[in-house]
Order: sequence, then C-alpha cells, then structure tokens
Amino acid sequence: MTRFYRNSIFSSRLFSEKILKLLPLLITSGMFFLINACEEDASKIGANMLPGTDFVSIISSDTVRVKSYTMYKDSVESDNPATSYLGSLYDPYFGTTTSEFVSQVWLADSLTGEDYFTVDSVKLFLQLLTVHGDTAAEHFIKFSEISQQIYATSKYYSNQTVPLTGESWSVSLPTLKADTINDIVLTIPKTFGEYMTRDKSMLFLSTKIPDFRSYFKGLYFQLISSGNPIFVSLSVSSPGTYGIPVNYFTVYMHDENAAAMEYDFLLDAKAVDAAYNLYKHDFSTAQADKKIQHINDKYPDTLSYLQNMNGVYTKLEIPSLKTLKQDVSLHNIAINKARLIIPFVTDGSTFTYSTIPSLVYLRYLTTTGHKWIVSDYSTAGTTFYDGTPDTTTTFSYNINIATYLQKYLEDTADTITSDLELFLLPTSSYNAVLKANTSYKPVKFEITYTKF
Repeated sequence: MTRFYRNSIFSSRLFSEKILKLLPLLITSGMFFLINACEEDASKIGANMLPGTDFVSIISSDTVRVKSYTMYKDSVESDNPATSYLGSLYDPYFGTTTSEFVSQVWLADSLTGEDYFTVDSVKLFLQLLTVHGDTAAEHFIKFSEISQQIYATSKYYSNQTVPLTGESWSVSLPTLKADTINDIVLTIPKTFGEYMTRDKSMLFLSTKIPDFRSYFKGLYFQLISSGNPIFVSLSVSSPGTYGIPVNYFTVYMHDENAAAMEYDFLLDAKAVDAAYNLYKHDFSTAQADKKIQHINDKYPDTLSYLQNMNGVYTKLEIPSLKTLKQDVSLHNIAINKARLIIPFVTDGSTFTYSTIPSLVYLRYLTTTGHKWIVSDYSTAGTTFYDGTPDTTTTFSYNINIATYLQKYLEDTADTITSDLELFLLPTSSYNAVLKANTSYKPVKFEITYTKF
C-alpha cells in the first residue's frame, strides 16, 4: 500500500490555477472597490477648484397660481387710427357694440382762384374693407359737421363728446357684399357741396394762417340701420406719399362759361389726417344665460372675457412674481422659460376653432400708468411670443413672457410692474371667452429658471 501524503508541488500548482481563474473577478471587484472608495457627489467634483458662484440650481414649476378678472374702461385713446369702423355688432355673450368715427376733410388743392362756379351734384366714394351683418337690410350713412377743430397731435378718446354745428346729411347705402372689399359710390345731396364751397376765400390750405380746416372742421360719421345691424370698416389714414386716396367727396360744378369742373374733398389725404374712433358697448343686451356677470369688481369668476373694439379685457395677477423679485436669495437668476397657458371656451356656435381670435396680446403696466406690450412680442419677436390658439392638444393660448419677466426682475427702479392685461386689438374679427380661476383647467403659469 502506498501511503498518501501532501505533495507541495501539486498543491502550489493547484493554488496557482485557482488564483488565475479567480484573478479577473478579483481585479474587477478591486476596481469597483476603488471606484466606490474614491467617488464623491457629482455636484462636488472639483469643488476645491471652483468658486461657489459657479454652482447653479435649475428650478421648474407649473403650479404657480394665476388670478383672472374681467375689466372694462369706456375711455381709451383712439386718435389717428389705422382703421375706422361704422355700425353695430351683436354678440350673445357681449351684447351690442356700436362704432363711429370723426375725421377732418382735406382739400385736393386750392379753389380760391375760381371766382364763379355752380354746384351740380356730389358723389361720395368709399372703399369698405370689411362688411359684416345683415347686408339685405336697409342702412344709412349719416355725416354731421363738427364745431371744434381737431388736430393730429392731440389726444382723443373712445367716449369723446362730439360737438356739432347742426348741419348734417344722410344717404342710403347700396346692397353690400359680406366678407369682401366693397368699392361704393353714393349720391350725396347737392346742398353738401354748396355748403362746403359757400366761402370761396377759405378754400385753401396753409400752415401759417387759419385755412380750410378752421373753416370746415370735419365730419362725424354714423351708420344707422332700420332693421338688423351691419358693421363696416374703412381707412381714413394717410395712404402715404405714393398712395392714392380712395375715400373722398367729389363736387361736380360748372363755371360761368358752362365748362364742367370737379373738385375732391379728401378723407384719406396724403398729409396726416386728424381722426379718432368712438366705441360704445352695451353689455345689458346679451342673452341672460350668457351675459358677463362680473366686470371691474375683481370677482374671481370661472370665466374671463376678451372683446374687440376696445371692449372688455382680462387682468392677470401672478402674486408669486413679486415674491420672486423680493427674495434676496434669488437675485442672481436667469429665466429659462416663462409661459402662460390660457384655455379658451368653445360652444359649437358662437365660439368654434375657426371663430376665435387668431392672436391675443399681453401688456404690462408701469408705475407711471403707461401700458406696453410685453417685450417678448416687441423684442424677442412675434414667433417666440406666440399668442396663437392651440386647437389640437391644449386648446389654449400659449404666451411666452421670459424676456418680460427677466426685465421685470432686473428693474431696480421698480418702474415695471407685475400687473398684466390680456387684450384684443380693435381690428380683431372675433371675441373670446377664457377659463379662469377655479374652473376646470384654468390659466397656468410655467416657469423654469437657473439660480447662480
């Protein structure tokens, strides 16, 4: 029998083979150990080489509360308008809106050299840019002489009282075509031309002495409907140096030799024409179940409203903005994103995806009382600002205000306020109803900023 004993050479070889088999595992484990032993908080790597101001925190929130109120001011500046309006509009939510305008009348050139002429007839040429309402009903344009001279450099307001001389003329409109430009010619009573030319010595223009504009100060235009209303627009602003007037009176005359003459009195003169619009809003005529319940009382209703023709608008309050500005620990922040998401209402009839405003505007107030459109629209650009309706996913108006908010936070003089107002231009074709306050899916404010 052979006695068993431990062979040192065999044992060493066996041990070496085991070590070789385990070596990869041991190396890997060791590497993990070394990594874990040396690893620090990722945000602290290199901390001993960087000053504290190089660390940033990115903070985001979409739960900031926004308060909404429906507001109205019946007196707004309306002088030198690009577009003037005539007639009435009815909306079951907003009631009746009536628009009128006042304008100077200009001479095409001097008539003081004509000693004798006789007025034969008068025509009024108008280019109506838009026409809405009952075009089949009977409608009249009335224009009355104003008794106080107006100036292009003066301010005039939408509820301005218009002093009149008592002279007025009225003429029936022809049948109009809706939703298109209408170039129309109206036959005016001959007495209008006779009245305009009664003092031939004043038929001139001058910048040094009283001229035709002091003699005949202008006209107050109204549109009167015998049945359902109609609403039209036109422009009495200057067509520019190379533009051609399209709104004017032509007086047809003959001289002492029976030679035909004609002369134009311009509404849209190439010079700056003094004019202003008048707006009247009667909210009481709205349907009882759709009528606006709260205006100017700061009641946090579940709906807020936007109206064209300088009607109601929505005031937005974001209380946290003042807190953000007053927090000294947040003085060094950069606004990455700031967005208002404002859901709109559709009802399938008055308000549909195709009959809501295509663009809404946001302005801020200053401590001096001025109102300015937020910087994101005027500085960052209309594409960045957005302001258009999303009719596929959020069903809301999205408005970016990062540029405005950054300027608000950096305004050490505190002239920029956090008071915001959502409004429509007078030229908007449609009104809007918005969800607000405690309604389902109310206005949201999303903000992301970097703290340095």
